[in-house]
Amino acid sequence: MAGETRRQRRDARRAAGDPAPSEPVGVPQPAAAGGGGSVPVEHDTRPRGGFLRESWAELHKVDWPNRAQVIQGTVAVMIAVAIVGGYLWGIDQLIRPFVRNVLLGQ
Repeated sequence: MAGETRRQRRDARRAAGDPAPSEPVGVPQPAAAGGGGSVPVEHDTRPRGGFLRESWAELHKVDWPNRAQVIQGTVAVMIAVAIVGGYLWGIDQLIRPFVRNVLLGQ
């Protein structure tokens, strides 16, 4: 389906006399024998500040969490941190004698 649309766009460009995709717009082409020049550069015609307007519009599309979702996510992260911290503390307590006696020789 996307291939048909792309093909249709290419055919429309060819019919309008636009360069083919293999001929990038705005990139200087090598001069032909006896003549010289380059393809004119097309300038961006978007208004200034378009990026900021588009970014602001995208921020309005974001599905922001409500207070209950933020609290629930925070509690889930705190529980996960406590579990991982406890696991690492336990592993540390188990290998501490080995490190002290064998590796450090104290």
